[in-house]
Amino acid sequence: MSYQALYRAWRPDTFTEIVGQEAITRTLKRQVTTGHIAHAYLFCGTRGTGKTSAAKVLSRAINCLNPQDGDPCGECEICRMLKQETSMDVVEIDAASNNGVDEIRDLREKIKYPPAVTKYKVYIIDEVHMLSTGAFNALLKTLEEPPAHAVFILATTEPQRLPATILSRCQRFDFHRISMDVIVERLMVVLGGIGRSASEEALMEIARAAEGAMRDALSLLDVCLSYTDGEVSAQLARDVLGTAGRGAMFEFADALIDGDAGAALTQIDQVMRRGSDPQVFIRDTVAHLRGILLAGAVGDGLSEIMEITPEDAARYVEQSKRIGGDALNRMMALFMRAEPDTKWASRPRTILELAAVRACHPEKEPDAAFSERLERVEKLIESGASVAARPAPKAGGEKAARPAERTAPKPAPIPAEAPPQAYLDALTRLQEENPSIRAPLDSMRFIRFDGRQVVAEFSKKSLMHMKLLERKKALIEGALSDAFGAPVSLSMNLEGSATEKKVSDVAREVINQAYDVFGRDKTSLED
Repeated sequence: MSYQALYRAWRPDTFTEIVGQEAITRTLKRQVTTGHIAHAYLFCGTRGTGKTSAAKVLSRAINCLNPQDGDPCGECEICRMLKQETSMDVVEIDAASNNGVDEIRDLREKIKYPPAVTKYKVYIIDEVHMLSTGAFNALLKTLEEPPAHAVFILATTEPQRLPATILSRCQRFDFHRISMDVIVERLMVVLGGIGRSASEEALMEIARAAEGAMRDALSLLDVCLSYTDGEVSAQLARDVLGTAGRGAMFEFADALIDGDAGAALTQIDQVMRRGSDPQVFIRDTVAHLRGILLAGAVGDGLSEIMEITPEDAARYVEQSKRIGGDALNRMMALFMRAEPDTKWASRPRTILELAAVRACHPEKEPDAAFSERLERVEKLIESGASVAARPAPKAGGEKAARPAERTAPKPAPIPAEAPPQAYLDALTRLQEENPSIRAPLDSMRFIRFDGRQVVAEFSKKSLMHMKLLERKKALIEGALSDAFGAPVSLSMNLEGSATEKKVSDVAREVINQAYDVFGRDKTSLED
């Protein structure tokens, strides 16, 4: 026998096996038990939440010869026949491909005849919102007053597209998204039934990607199981799903909050190298920023709302305290606008990187709130940036001469010592053995050596080189220790960071003076 997909092999056979929709299944079981069977049902809700499965179970339950507490017994002749789908008394219609008036007229003619074997003749119409206006009109009268032996079960993901005349003639049941905990429990049951295993973290990743749809979760699990013969690990699930993982998202959000574009781009590069999709990464970023937004609003109730661990909730709360509401709203808007752009872009990764850089530089964004821009400018001035005032043009259309830029005082640079020969030998050896870091090593400027530590400096334009060498720090320290003949550590700093003082008060004074002289609308802040 050919392989059958998990979502088909593990389709529920009874109401009890349908998870996450307890209120609906309890009501339907009660109707079967009491015999109060409606002539028309409407099952609506998002994909993969059990609408069609519930319709199939209901069609068997109302025709079962020996129902068990509202569930079909599964053993009588009727149950076996309906399970094998060999009975003509239960008809499934796909409205997406049978949406014309002629198909509904044919249904109206056939519904007059009583069922051949079963008690009720059941018509399950899937994706009923796809019917044409004429087809709805043809169905309306039959749906209102069907024969006593007929039961209609309509299923749709878009109930708002159904005419009000159809909605008012059906008993409506709304299937909601299934919680992550319920999905994980069901996946564990399936894994136990097929003799396979997966880590709980991997199942959480699958449940999170399924977005409340049990069918999607089973399909994703099917793909992960096909990837390996052993246990499905969390990293394997992330590789298959193309997601970055919650840990990587916390690090990326830290870089955005700190305004560190270099760290954000480095994190994107690492995630892309692991095979993540740019659009999926943007979607995960928006979801993470939403978590920060909720953390600032609800606090202790975050773990329940987002279905996460208390430890992750605490990290969300910590990040929410480090970012203002204006900055968070702007970041979310940036990435939400970037997500659809990646679908049509020839280089979607560039769209992602552009959004990350813009998120880290509010001082260059016209729609950034003033408080956010001022806070960012203070950080820039602390690192040696300047504030330039742009005067208003003179009357008559002549442009005013640009005044001299007002700059924050910069400390004198640290005089560099001559590098020892051992230091030069170590760098030569590293460049010969690791050609990929030759350029970053060339941009590293020797400052001093105190016998135990080498202090090196990078210009601000070489920030990415410094970030790259920080990942190779252990390798560089090993080469230095070999060259000097003793353990040597390495300290890498940006130019001027070792001696600059905090000048936020000076920054505010300079900015306010510029505003007083030239006006807020005629003053720009430049790095």
